[in-house]
Amino acid sequence: MRIRRNVRYAALAAAAATALAATGCGAGEQDGGPAGAEERYYLSLGDSLTVGVQPSESGPSETSDGYTDILYRTLYDADSTLRHERSGCGGEDTTTFLEGGLPTCDEQYGGRSQIEVAEEFLADHEGEVELVTLTIGGNNFTRCVEGVTEGVDSARPRVDTACVEDGLERVETEAPEIASRLRAAAGPDTRIVAMTYYNPFLAAMLLEPAEGDAGDAGDGPSEAATVDPGSGPGLGEVDGEIPFDANFTGYATEVLETMNDSLRSAYAEQDIAVADVEAAFDSTDFDVPEGGSLPANLKAICDYTWMCSVELGPDIHTNRAGAAVIAEEFAARVG
Repeated sequence: MRIRRNVRYAALAAAAATALAATGCGAGEQDGGPAGAEERYYLSLGDSLTVGVQPSESGPSETSDGYTDILYRTLYDADSTLRHERSGCGGEDTTTFLEGGLPTCDEQYGGRSQIEVAEEFLADHEGEVELVTLTIGGNNFTRCVEGVTEGVDSARPRVDTACVEDGLERVETEAPEIASRLRAAAGPDTRIVAMTYYNPFLAAMLLEPAEGDAGDAGDGPSEAATVDPGSGPGLGEVDGEIPFDANFTGYATEVLETMNDSLRSAYAEQDIAVADVEAAFDSTDFDVPEGGSLPANLKAICDYTWMCSVELGPDIHTNRAGAAVIAEEFAARVG
């Protein structure tokens, strides 16, 4: 099966441009058990993965099927006094998390940044917060496709490598500040767990290289291009734009690993545990298992996100199965 390029390229580009960009739930909205003096809190922070954004026919919308919701239901089963302070905003990147600047998020947080709202909540509930979870950094790259559409054939979008480099630099410099401020506000005894990211752009393996024939569209992802992850351009080897096609996969994988290494380093410095979602999604495993038809990493993306969905995708958000996998990774770190 070949996927018609003029349809799938445009759709994947749109997904990259709007990924993690739906509005989130306002800080202060709580889910939880009976009110009482002994209440404890779980504070969730981050982007649209935090607030369970899902695609729909009317556009992406927030749901109660995010990994934080699944994790909270598990925690609540063990302690019905635990309340969920669901504070997250779709579209947040490391810069806006610290400084604000997204209109929907600024409105949600009353003109403050998400880190300021978190610091205030932690100060107001000193000694009462059992757990803080954090998902931030993925949106540092979501504008890197949209930003190069002018003058480019819409059937063959490009990725702006300067934008990617800027996104990586901001993760490297701002993730440590986020981690440091969260740890200072929460104190040394509060459990904080953050996550690495999966690579939704592995779905580019379902596209042909730019020089190939477009072919016919199929009903779904039953066949992937044979991609050597080391054959395409490497990080830092291209100055300008690169095609968003099957050969883009190796570049995207290197970007993901670089970003996740920066996140791990920043979190380790502040004794913040890491839910290794990169590993849970087999993100760097390009091998096709015996009896399978897709590489392990691509199969995980198709199984756990909407990237391979013909009806509602491509969309980089996790589906319910993917959210459950992430929640399980967090639960393992919470203990």
